[in-house]
Amino acid sequence: MTTGSAYYYGTGKRKSAIARVRLYPGGSGAMVVNGKPLDEALPWIDWRKRARSPFAVTEGTDGRFNVVAKIEGGGVSAWADALRHGISRALVLAAPETKKALRAAGFLTRDSRIKESKKYGLKRARRAPQYTKR
Repeated sequence: MTTGSAYYYGTGKRKSAIARVRLYPGGSGAMVVNGKPLDEALPWIDWRKRARSPFAVTEGTDGRFNVVAKIEGGGVSAWADALRHGISRALVLAAPETKKALRAAGFLTRDSRIKESKKYGLKRARRAPQYTKR
């Protein structure tokens, strides 16, 4: 992959997944996630579509950049959304004219819904133990 050359950086987050994304200009459009091709890292086609959607929304950017990403935490579905968020942020740095389209599609807004923490005396965040009358 392309390393050592200039790149654009973006951090994407979703739930507990954090994606550190590098966009290398002048590439063929290859995407590598955690050292694997995108097809291996995100095996389901909907996850791959979600990850590539910033390029689909912005005209003229598809195939212009190689993407290298490191993703930690979370599940595979959250990986796809974190990758989309990171690619969108890096695209804004690479091509500022894409910001309007990415903002309208909602790709620059971090989805802040995370799991609620467990409370003491309860089984989960809100689930109380079963009530017994006798």
